This record gives sequence, structure tokens and C-alpha cells, in this order.
Amino acid sequence: MTNPVPTLSFVIPCYNEEAALPALLDAQRALSPRNYEAGRIAGPAEIMLVDDGSKDRTWAKIEAARDSHGATGLRLSRNQGHQAALLAGLLNARADVTISMDADLQDDPSVVEEMLDRYLEGADIVFGVRAARHTDTAFKRLTARGYYRLLTAMGVDIIPDHADFRLMSAKTIAALDSFKERNLFLRGLVRQIGFQSATVTYDRAERVAGESKYPLGKMLALAIEGVTSFSIKPLRLIAGLGFLVAGLSLCYAIYSLVVWSMGATVPGWASIVLPIYILGGVHMIALGVIGEYIGKIYLETKARPRFIVDEITRPEEAAKDAAPMQIAAE
Repeated sequence: MTNPVPTLSFVIPCYNEEAALPALLDAQRALSPRNYEAGRIAGPAEIMLVDDGSKDRTWAKIEAARDSHGATGLRLSRNQGHQAALLAGLLNARADVTISMDADLQDDPSVVEEMLDRYLEGADIVFGVRAARHTDTAFKRLTARGYYRLLTAMGVDIIPDHADFRLMSAKTIAALDSFKERNLFLRGLVRQIGFQSATVTYDRAERVAGESKYPLGKMLALAIEGVTSFSIKPLRLIAGLGFLVAGLSLCYAIYSLVVWSMGATVPGWASIVLPIYILGGVHMIALGVIGEYIGKIYLETKARPRFIVDEITRPEEAAKDAAPMQIAAE
């Protein structure tokens, strides 16, 4: 089953991307005519730039892009994080299909054509997957592979080397909106939606300008979010570890009784202090994991909004403001 020629929106979260926006907008300007002439889209694409509480002149650049490039700007009331900013853009896009990508042009814009082809062939979700990690450091390659293996081992349905570069149809975004959780890990949530999907591969480029907005701390936080949002295996591992420690303790108790019955001296300091330290460490880890899940429950039960939109500025508003005032004849 094929899909009709769609209208298209781009959703691009921006946080302190003042330096990257000119190159991004120039790259976006070339996409619409090329895909329209090829019959992949039904009209000019909407470019939605989501300002996630930037501290530089990102919003001023976005407002200027409304007039110069016909871009739509969405401004959040404060910094809510990349995932919330991305979701805000997806839910406010107005086209048949929406492609999400980063503002730094590391997601190859030329792959958009292949994504649209997969949609026209019948796919409702098209995932952009990195073909290789040649541009990453050895440490990042090693940790990324370990992370995806960990998620898979924990039972999380995720596509390795896929970030947030994807195409989604309007009905899949509507389905995504039905997931009301505040702890957002869209890479996992989108896989939960279902529908027909496809993948395209691309080579991730270097940032066109600025610095990465995902330092090691944020990457670790996202990794923990991914595991705890979609798997309870850590809790089951704790239970298994508890049974293992209890079994070992029982064996040691039997050993102590046997040695005592034979009149031998039961080992003293080491046999007492070492188990205390080991058990203390295990207990702290277990409490930390349990606390992480309880914290997520606490955040969910308060049902606070995932994001608050400050304002949305669209090209048609600029055209309306620029229209001459009509004065009625007396």
C-alpha cells in the first residue's frame, strides 16, 4: 500500500544554536524546491524551529528567519530539554509528514529524499540510522555500542545508532500524543507505536558550528532514562542478587556451624568485615536503583506539563502584519 504525496514539516529543536542557524536555513531552503519538483511533496515545506529556552540570540534569529526563510518559530517558556522541545514541535507541526532533525546539520539533509521515497512506498515511520561512527572518538564508539547492547539486554526495543532523525506521518504523531508520560525517551516511545516502518542509512557529519549540547553528563542521564522508562529488569536483577547473597550467606552459616562442631576456630575479622562492606555496597546500589524508579513514579503522579509554549510565530502572521491597512470610503 502506497501513501499519497504529502505536505512536509521539519521540526528542529534549537538550544543556543545562534551560530548554526544561517547554514541550517540555507540547507533547508534548497530542500523544498528539489523535492517539490520531483513530486515527493505537495507544496513548500514548513520549517519549525523550536527554541528550547536558549540564552543567546537564537530566538531573535528564528524571528528573523520567519521573514527571510518563511520559517515557523516555537518558543518554550524555559529550557525543558531536547526531548520535550522535539515533542513540542511534533505536536504543533501541521503537515502530513514531519521530519525531525538536529540544528547542527550532523543529520544529512540529502537523506530527506530517501525518507520521503520510503513514505510514498507505504512506510509511516522512517528511521535515520548512522551507517558508521568514523567521526566519533574511540571512547564514544565504545560507550555507544555498550549502551545499545545494554538496552537490548534489558528488553528495550530500540534501533542501534538511531537518534532522533526520523520521518513520522500525522497519524503516528497523533498516536505518540496518546503516550502521556513525562519522562520522555522518544527513541523508545516511537518504537512502541507500531505501524509500518523503514530505515535509511546516512553518514553523520561534524557540527557545522557551535558546541555539542550533549556532554557526558547529559548522555548518561539519557541512557538511564532509556533503561528505566522501558524496562523493569534492573529491579528483577536486584531481586536475583538478593537471593544469591542470601544463598551464599546460608552456605557460610552452615560452614561456620560445621567448623565450630569440629572444634576449630571460626575465622574472625576478615570473615565479618568483608561481608559487611560487600552487603553495604550492594544495598546502596539496590536502594539507588529502586529510588530511580520511585522518583519516576513521583514525577508522573504530579502530572505536570511536559513543556509550556511561550509563543508561536508563523510566516502567515508576518504577511498579515505587512499587508496595507484598508480604509473604508466614507
